[in-house]
Amino acid sequence: MTNISYPKHPTRHGYMSEKIQSAYIQSAVEKKLLPKDAHRIAQIVSLNASSDASKPIQFWQLFSVLGQSAIVNIVENFYERVFADEDWFTSVFARVGGINHHINTQAAMWIDVMGGGPYYHGAEFRLSFHHTHNAIQLMNDKGARRWSQLMLETLNSSTDQMTDDPRVRLSVNTFLAHFMRKYSEEFNFKNQSFFGETNPPFKQKMNFLKMSQGDVEALTEDELREALFENGVDVSKYVDKSALVSKALMI
Repeated sequence: MTNISYPKHPTRHGYMSEKIQSAYIQSAVEKKLLPKDAHRIAQIVSLNASSDASKPIQFWQLFSVLGQSAIVNIVENFYERVFADEDWFTSVFARVGGINHHINTQAAMWIDVMGGGPYYHGAEFRLSFHHTHNAIQLMNDKGARRWSQLMLETLNSSTDQMTDDPRVRLSVNTFLAHFMRKYSEEFNFKNQSFFGETNPPFKQKMNFLKMSQGDVEALTEDELREALFENGVDVSKYVDKSALVSKALMI
């Protein structure tokens, strides 16, 4: 991967981005993918992706990397597959509108959530209405499985749209997995999130100066070794946990 410098595209919040961001952060904190104070960490809540390749790209930061054209191209690829699929699946979309209608509305929703600004008018009410009225025939195991399969094919054939930053695909997978989980719970169908690997846990450089002795001692040996290593300590010199604790308390 070449040197990266983000943002490549200007960002701003949309009609949905802040609410979706908040919901995801809460869920990710519960799963220990994000730290408890994630909503106060600028690098996480920012709409601009980190240029540090070791930090995950949050899906509301994707516009800063991809911009409008790439997002539209991915969505267009998807709907070309949808409208070429079996009638039981395609007909549900065709009743709502033609392929260009679906490309425009879906791309607007993606851009809005991904940090591109206010594009998806009606926000979550509009999205909910679409799924409970227009697309209700597909909000089940069979429909979700086919939708996810076509989206997986789309993503696998859209690598040219995702730059050479491997974090982008993980972030897109995370975005799709978040909404698939949301809909599976709302409409009571099996979670069909098989898009691929999602964002790894966000790791912060541990500040031992702000930790009490009890907090340090509560860390596992592996956590201590990793945290000390990130602080520039040669952990090979410390043979057991007590030695690691002593070193951490000296920092």
